[in-house]
Amino acid sequence: MEVLRHGVVLTPSAPKLRTVLSLLAVQSSIVVRTDKIIEELWEDNPPASVTTTLQTYIYQLRKLLRLGTPPHMAGAGDTPADAALRTSPYGYALILDSDMLDTMRFERLSDQGRRELEAGDMNAAAETLSHALRLWRGPALVDVGHGPVLRAEGLRLEEMYKNALERRIEADLHLGRHHELLGELTRLAAEQPTHEGFQAKLMLALHRAGRRSEALKVYQRTRSALARELGLDPSNDLEQLHRAVLAADESLALPRQRTPVRISRTRPPRQLPPEGTALVGRQPQVAALLSALSARQHHAPPVVVITGPPGSGKSALCKQVGHRANGPYTDAQLYARLVDAQGRPADPRDVLAEFLRALDVPEDRIPATRSERCRLFRTWTADRRVLVTLDDVVRTDQLLPLVPASPDCAVLVTARRQLYAPEITATVEVGPLTAEEGLRLLTNVLGKHRISQDEAAARELVRLCDGLPAALQAAAARLQLRPHWPISKLVKGLRGETAGPGNGGNQDLVLYSRVERSYRLTSPAVQSAFRVLTRFEVDAFTPRRAARLLRISEVQTEALLDELVEFQLMTAEPGDGDDLLQYRFLPSVRAAGRRLPADERDALLSPVYQTVPATVPATCAAIGDACVSELGAQPERAPVSS
Repeated sequence: MEVLRHGVVLTPSAPKLRTVLSLLAVQSSIVVRTDKIIEELWEDNPPASVTTTLQTYIYQLRKLLRLGTPPHMAGAGDTPADAALRTSPYGYALILDSDMLDTMRFERLSDQGRRELEAGDMNAAAETLSHALRLWRGPALVDVGHGPVLRAEGLRLEEMYKNALERRIEADLHLGRHHELLGELTRLAAEQPTHEGFQAKLMLALHRAGRRSEALKVYQRTRSALARELGLDPSNDLEQLHRAVLAADESLALPRQRTPVRISRTRPPRQLPPEGTALVGRQPQVAALLSALSARQHHAPPVVVITGPPGSGKSALCKQVGHRANGPYTDAQLYARLVDAQGRPADPRDVLAEFLRALDVPEDRIPATRSERCRLFRTWTADRRVLVTLDDVVRTDQLLPLVPASPDCAVLVTARRQLYAPEITATVEVGPLTAEEGLRLLTNVLGKHRISQDEAAARELVRLCDGLPAALQAAAARLQLRPHWPISKLVKGLRGETAGPGNGGNQDLVLYSRVERSYRLTSPAVQSAFRVLTRFEVDAFTPRRAARLLRISEVQTEALLDELVEFQLMTAEPGDGDDLLQYRFLPSVRAAGRRLPADERDALLSPVYQTVPATVPATCAAIGDACVSELGAQPERAPVSS
C-alpha cells in the first residue's frame, strides 16, 4: 500500500487506518456501510466504543490525507481536494477519479489489452498488457490487515494479474519472442507447478526454440505434480499439446500475423451514478420496473416512468433499477438530469449534445439544431442496445427527443409530475413507506440496539416524516451525528416541544428544496393557491371548501387542485356525499408550503389567509371555515391575539 499526494508519500502507518482506507478505496465512489467496516476491522469482536472509534479513524484519515478540503478553506500552499471522503446516513464513501487508483488503471488497461488481443493486434496487446503489469509492486494488499472483503478483493486482483500475465505472454508468443520468454516462463512454471496455462506456454516456447526434449520433460513434471497434489490428470488442452510436440506438428510453428481488426479505443459510456445503499420496502416497485423494461416491443423501446411525491425516493429507486437492468445494454448506458440546481428545466438540445459526445461523435459533427441532433441520436441508436436514464423530467417535450430508435434499447425516467405520451409504456407510482418499512429503514442506519432502546419514539419519528425515505434518512443522519441523543429528543424537537436544532415541526426534515422545486414548476395561480391552502390545518379539501377559501369559482378551484395533484404536491381520493373527490396534503408537504415566502396577492385571494396563519391552532381554522360554510361571510380581520 502506498498513498501519494502531489508527489508526497502520505501512507498511513497505523494498521486499522490502512485497513479502513483500503476498504474504502477498493469500493471507491460507493457507500460502504458502517457495519461492513466494523466487520472488516474486528469481525465478530468489536470494542464497546466501536462507533466512536470508527469516527476517530475517519477523522484521522481526513486529516492525514486532506480529503474533502473545500476550496475556501484550503491553507497556504494547499490545493482544493481532488478526492473526498464523504459521510452518508449509512456509512462512508471515498470519492476518487478513475485514474487515482492503480487498481482502476490496471483493470482498464487489462481490459483494453484483452480486446486488442482478440482483435489480432498483437503488438498493441503486448504493449498495453505490459504497461498494466508494470503497475504491480507485489502481491495485492499484502501489507494490509484483511477482513472478509479485503481477503476476497486480494484474491480477485491476483486472478486478474494472472489472466493479464497469460495474455501478455500469449501476445509475445504470437510475435515470435519465445527465446526472450524462456527465463520468465521457467520461473513461473517452477513457482506454480499445477498452473497448466504457464506450463503449456513454457512447453510451446521450448518447442519453438528447438528444445523438444525439455518441452516433453515439462509435461511429465506437470503430470506428476497434478497427480501428487490434486489427484488429477492433465487437461485435454495439455494432452493435445503434448501429442503435438511428440509429432512435431506444424500447427505449433509461429503463426502468421493476422491483420488487426479496427476497434474503438474508448469503452462504451457507463454514466449511471453509483447504485447507493439497499432500498427498503420497494421490492414490488423494483419487480414492476424490471418487468416493464424487459417487455420488448416490435417498433419502439420501452419507456418506463417513476412518479411520486417529493422525498419518496424516486431517484434512488431509479439508480438501483438502472444498475440491475443494465446487463443487456452493452453499447451505452446514458444518464442525464433534466433540471438544474435552481430547478429550471434542462433543454433537451443540450442533453443530446452531451449524449453524442459520450458516444464519440466529434464536436464538429454535432449539429446545431435540436431536431438534427435528435435525428443523429436516433440514427446512432437504430442498431444498438442503449439504456437511457433520465432523472427529474418535467415535461414530455423534454423526454421524447431523448428516446432512442431501436426496440432493443430502453428508457427509465423519474418525473416531478405525472406524464402522458403514447411513447410511455408503463408508469410506476412510489408512495410513502409503511410504519414497519420506515422503522426498518431507521434500523438499517442506526442499528437494532439504538432502535430497541426507544421503539415508540422511532415509530413516532416515522409518522412525523410521513414515511418519506428522504426525510427519514435526514433524521437518521442527524441521529448518527449525535450518537448521545435519544431518539425521543429529536422527536420532541420536531414537534416544537423543545428549543434548539430540530425545532419548528417537520420543516428541518421535509427536504424543503425538493418541494420548492416542484412548486416553482407550476403556474402562478397554482402557486398562490398552494401557499394559501397550506396555511390551514385541514385534513382534506373538497373543491367547494377550497373555492370558498380561495374566493374563486369551484370549477377554477378544481383545476388548480388537479394541477397540484399532477405535480405530486397533493393527493386525490374519493369524496363523501355530493363531493366526488377530496384533496389532501401530506403533512410534510404542508409544512414546506408554510415556509414559502408570502405574496401580496395571497391576501386578495383569501382574507382568511391573514387571520389564520400556520401558528394558530386548528380550531381557529375550523371556525373560519364554518363562517364561510354556514353564514357565507368572511371572518373580520382581527389581531391574532383575539
